[in-house]
Amino acid sequence: MNLNKVISVIGSTGSIGLQSLDIARKHNLKISTLAANTNIKLLEEQIREFNPTSVAVYNEDFAKELKENVKDTPTKIVSGMDGLCHVASQNNADLVITSLVGMVGILPTIEAIKAKKNIGLANKETLVTAGEIITKLAKEKNVSILPVDSEHSAIFQCLNSNKNKSDIKKILLTASGGPFFGMSASDLKNITPEKALKHPNWDMGAKITIDSATLINKGLEFIEAIWLFDVKPEQIEILVHRESVVHSMVEFVDNSVIAQLGVPDMRIPIQYAISYPERFESCVSELDLLKIQNLSFYAPDEKVFTLLPLCKKAISVGGTMPCAVNAANEEAVKLFLNKKISFLGLFNIIEKAVISHKVTYNPKVFDIINTEKIIRNKVLELSQSLEFKESI
Repeated sequence: MNLNKVISVIGSTGSIGLQSLDIARKHNLKISTLAANTNIKLLEEQIREFNPTSVAVYNEDFAKELKENVKDTPTKIVSGMDGLCHVASQNNADLVITSLVGMVGILPTIEAIKAKKNIGLANKETLVTAGEIITKLAKEKNVSILPVDSEHSAIFQCLNSNKNKSDIKKILLTASGGPFFGMSASDLKNITPEKALKHPNWDMGAKITIDSATLINKGLEFIEAIWLFDVKPEQIEILVHRESVVHSMVEFVDNSVIAQLGVPDMRIPIQYAISYPERFESCVSELDLLKIQNLSFYAPDEKVFTLLPLCKKAISVGGTMPCAVNAANEEAVKLFLNKKISFLGLFNIIEKAVISHKVTYNPKVFDIINTEKIIRNKVLELSQSLEFKESI
């Protein structure tokens, strides 16, 4: 078992980043570089514990403050997007874990791949918005993209039993259903950010938790799975699985179904990405099926949770359309968390912004970034309308 791996964590103060460092701590793994946005108090603690060679702070003002705070250490502090790209690529890591939230993760991931670093992908927006670019580059550089999402890690582990792509009949992508499973559209009228942030099973950051509540998280994972596993949209079926024990399944042409099960703890998929192709002993509790007893599965309600079919349509359209959906969602979630729009307004504003989008096919990175700016501005423009502010 190789416990001498070196990792880099881009997004080290977020939920995935903290759990990645938890695993590094348990197995005494070397940390090469770190990156975060504004939480410099926590970042300073991480610097003093893990002694990284360099650290990026996306916010330049906070970077200056951190630089002063850790001037007694040998760690180099860099800032901005250039800083993120620097720590993602200029390191001796065996694996770069990209766990930034949002499209800010695209360029650092590209630079890490160019530097021939294997990627532990926790930033789904990178593949959702730029999947064609990322997968092509990874293939050219002979770089592995190892999924960190629990569902995609589960699929990856199931597929390890059968490497022949033509044997895949269907991917069964599971969803918890979020906190509002079974509710009607009228039930969702008075949902507050506080209610939406109470996920029944998973401990995640605010943005991803809201995405789970709207089910767009599963729509984005649907798109991500297409790029990760090179399958067609019709080969993916989404199942709501309330217990969050079966993290996903793969059905093969002989109708055999292989599933990956475990307690709902993100440290399992994170650790597997770090240890792959080996397995390390886990700090996570064992799965006790006798306590669980029942495993249930349901079809998602796409008439109420309309962002799920919107994502499916976006990937079938292709080009910059998935980027438009993702960018609209990022801006709308921000508005909802700040109580600028209602929960149902969030659904409607995303749909209206996406309908307005003029698709660019075979996009370059510039097209992706430009689409993001246009769509975010469209969401902000729409948010001024009273129809999106009802029931706040």
